[in-house]
Amino acid sequence: MEDTLKIVVLVKHVPDAQFDRHLNGEGNTTDRDESILSELDEYALEAALQLAEARGGSKAGNQVIALSMGPSGAVNAVKKSLQMGATEGVHLTDDALAGSDAAATSLALAAAIRHLGQVDLVITGMASTDGETSLVPAQLAERLGLPQVTFASSLEVAGGSLTARRDADTSSETVEAPLPAIVSVTDQINEPRYPNFKGIIAAKRKSIATLSLADIGVSPDQVGFAGSWTTVTSAEERPPRTAGTIITDEGDAGIKLVDFLAAQKLL
Repeated sequence: MEDTLKIVVLVKHVPDAQFDRHLNGEGNTTDRDESILSELDEYALEAALQLAEARGGSKAGNQVIALSMGPSGAVNAVKKSLQMGATEGVHLTDDALAGSDAAATSLALAAAIRHLGQVDLVITGMASTDGETSLVPAQLAERLGLPQVTFASSLEVAGGSLTARRDADTSSETVEAPLPAIVSVTDQINEPRYPNFKGIIAAKRKSIATLSLADIGVSPDQVGFAGSWTTVTSAEERPPRTAGTIITDEGDAGIKLVDFLAAQKLL
């Protein structure tokens, strides 16, 4: 049996893409009333679960810790992770975190990860489906002083190191890094499992630790609007889509189409 792993998976509570998105307040923060576990984070969680199960799962001492940062509702992302198979959950929540950009978010998450003690691997999705910056994994690696591998489409861990494949449009590369490390994975790495009845019942017995900024040693002025490097100064609704141009073929449709494309500077 290979050495056991302690894996932290970052999971985010994001607005459900089925609904329109809205911004709130002077800081133009995202309205999260209709939110779910980020779909892209499910791939990260599945990757962690597969690594743990290959080593005997939780019975053999492997840990998969789902960590989420956000307001009270963000605990639902942790609960969904526990239902999928994570062994425990952590919810970092504090009023001062509201309005945190990627830099402030990575600062708080790095402190939370340190608070959890020595970990072997931190796994994230390729991006959040709300901000879509893909910045946090690299910033975490810098703050924690760990090697990083981004956009992994396959992941293996053995002998104290990880091996990942990164796919580009015309080529793929295989990279290695020593543990502990941070990895972001793409939506091509696996097919996330659905929580089954057994997993949902088991999740009710699993613990969710709640952390505040004081618990992780972060000052309120380091996060939120005060600690962010970027600010949304204004926002407005996207204009409604207009009807397209309809060309009726009266024997000259080809000419009309060319004229239209030329007017749009597409030719």
